Amino acid sequence: MQRLYIEHFLVGALQMRCSVITDFNSGDTLIVDGGEEFGRISNWIDSFHGIGPDWMNVNMTEDIWTAEQLPKRKVCGLINTHAHFDHTGHIPHFLQHYHVDWYLHEDDFFLQSLAQQSARRWGFEIPEPATATKSFTDGEFVEVGSLKFTVHHTPGHTLGGCCLEFENAEGARHLFVGDTIFAGSVGRTDLPHSGGDFELLSTSIRKKIWPLPHDTIIHPGHGPLTTVGKEFETNPYVGKNAGEFGTYGFGKYA
Repeated sequence: MQRLYIEHFLVGALQMRCSVITDFNSGDTLIVDGGEEFGRISNWIDSFHGIGPDWMNVNMTEDIWTAEQLPKRKVCGLINTHAHFDHTGHIPHFLQHYHVDWYLHEDDFFLQSLAQQSARRWGFEIPEPATATKSFTDGEFVEVGSLKFTVHHTPGHTLGGCCLEFENAEGARHLFVGDTIFAGSVGRTDLPHSGGDFELLSTSIRKKIWPLPHDTIIHPGHGPLTTVGKEFETNPYVGKNAGEFGTYGFGKYA
């Protein structure tokens, strides 16, 4: 089974979490939500140079990697949880550098086409939007190199929003949720052209996330890490005490 090395880079003005996931067994690497700071992230993946990650699940340096005779890292795919510009803005740079496929749920293809326009509304400039080369579907078990994950389609923040579930040989599962759910909150449902719908988002979380093991670690697109169990117990929007459609209409993050 894959042995996961996970790094977080909190990037851009919105401090979006870009996650880099490597299988220690093979060196195969995925970049989840490559929205900003392409140079910083690629330099670290390629050579452990420059400003490293803001968090990692295992303490790692180039010296440790070499001493443990781990295989050289190879980026084998780009994955996105959804298509808001802060999550996809620098995908063109990553594609040009790594020459790999980019996965995005097809229900967010239209939203992705508006990424540059959306960024300008917030006062940001990003490259001409990239076009995904591959999609995935709800419940699909995806293999990219030696890395394997299950896709949970969780619309509500955007039409194509997805959570990506990775099993790990050395501990709890990891769930990369984008802006579907946060520690103590949920994704906004009022953003233009996104198809946001709180009732749909709430249903997505209850049907797709709550059935997962409660020790599953949630990696949100913004803010601190949490677990499925903690959010089920305490989340005021969609937790067990929130009522059928939550306490509030939309969350506090992007």
